Amino acid sequence: MQKLIQPLLRATGLLCLVTSTAFAAQVLGPNSNEDDLVPTGKGWGERAYPAPPRADPNGNASGKQGPNNTGIFYHGGPLILGGTNVYYIWYGNWSGNSATTILTDLAGNIGPSPYFNINTTYYDGSSTHVANLVTYAGSTTDSYSHGTALSDAQIQAVVSSAITTHKLPSDTSGVYFVLTSADVTATSGFCTQYCGWHTHGTIAGADIKYSFIGNPDRCPSACEAQATGPNGNAGADGMASIISHELEEATTDPDLNAWYDRRGQENADKCAWTFGTTYTANGAQANMKLGTRDYLIQRNWVNASGGYCSKSYP
Repeated sequence: MQKLIQPLLRATGLLCLVTSTAFAAQVLGPNSNEDDLVPTGKGWGERAYPAPPRADPNGNASGKQGPNNTGIFYHGGPLILGGTNVYYIWYGNWSGNSATTILTDLAGNIGPSPYFNINTTYYDGSSTHVANLVTYAGSTTDSYSHGTALSDAQIQAVVSSAITTHKLPSDTSGVYFVLTSADVTATSGFCTQYCGWHTHGTIAGADIKYSFIGNPDRCPSACEAQATGPNGNAGADGMASIISHELEEATTDPDLNAWYDRRGQENADKCAWTFGTTYTANGAQANMKLGTRDYLIQRNWVNASGGYCSKSYP
């Protein structure tokens, strides 16, 4: 849950991202006498009442034994352990847009990979670790069923419709990505407070994980790390980074009650808008190759060796 727009300052010519201060009070960490903040899925932590189980100074959380001095803590909730299935819902007008190929290739190649292997450093209360496995499981389209300005409830309704009409299966190990064309916005803060988010909800009696991914072409200065992309489509290349960010968070914290730090930041939030060493591909910056394509993808937090941002593990 990256979501709050972060500043990005690089000597390699990447655009600077606008910093939002609208939720500054919410993202301040608790002091030693306060309970942890909890994730919202949108990149900032909030107070929860009643307070969740507290991660103690030694890193023990929710009865989990043993120190975890990596800056992120386990709070007892479920993870997606045996492999994550990716579903796309192409919302709006994607006719003739190469994003449909670029982002499908991403989903088909992101796991297993050295990048997604970072998530194997996360585990549940039985010490079962996340698998380095992602499967692209299918897609469907939605031609503006709720117009061009989507509320959070309408985004869930888009996912619900895809499942209940059997366009996509009901899959509790899946993450359903609502990918919007550039003429579509999300009214709870796309382009001003976040670029994408993830959450979960009960749909047709099942706990379904889903994500909103806005098209950065709508607000390039806020949600695109660079004006050109390594695959020749700045919007799609920007979405690839945001999808990856949300995918790893939805895997390690699908119900917003598993892995996060005291500020309510999930694993990818701790490395938001940082990319590590880059190289030039097709006139743009990239930092990893997945399948046959180059991408510029935000780093993730390694839950080992004291904790650190990386684009691969080990």
